[in-house]
Amino acid sequence: MKGTRAAQRYAKAILDLAKDQNISELVNNDMETISKTIVASDELQDVLSNPVIKAEHMKNILLEIFKDVHAVTLGAFDVLLENNRIALLKWVAQKYTFLYNEMNHIQVATVTTAIPLNAQLETMILNKIKDLTGNGAKIINKIDSKIIGGFILRINDIQYNASIAANLSNLGRKFKNNTFISKI
Repeated sequence: MKGTRAAQRYAKAILDLAKDQNISELVNNDMETISKTIVASDELQDVLSNPVIKAEHMKNILLEIFKDVHAVTLGAFDVLLENNRIALLKWVAQKYTFLYNEMNHIQVATVTTAIPLNAQLETMILNKIKDLTGNGAKIINKIDSKIIGGFILRINDIQYNASIAANLSNLGRKFKNNTFISKI
């Protein structure tokens, strides 16, 4: 993706500044909110990438949407606007969170399920994560009805697929490869 290297540099600079002020966790909360908000709103993504909208208007829009962000985050808005890089805000926020998690040794597990996780399912998945990696993790839940049931767990390069769709696919392959059944 064009601009991801720049987003990485901005995120690292913001994290360094936040660490110096001992507010990296507060800024991380801001960045998670910013990332989720932008991802959830196609309109906001369009506004941020629109070169016709003036920087002052863009800043007013951001201040209206993100009223309670920390001064460091506001400063990041200013720098991105000043350098005509505000379209990178979503990636900067995501890279910041990634760097923050890496710095604090926080694993992030993506769990894809057919329905939203409840407390019992979340506990079961956290136990599976502990079995696979030896550590706990922060869970991000993605919903995909195509997996029918079960879950797909992804932590870094490790993937554990316990979905019904995968089990049905494996069963279908076994039936296709069974020479006895194909002769009938």
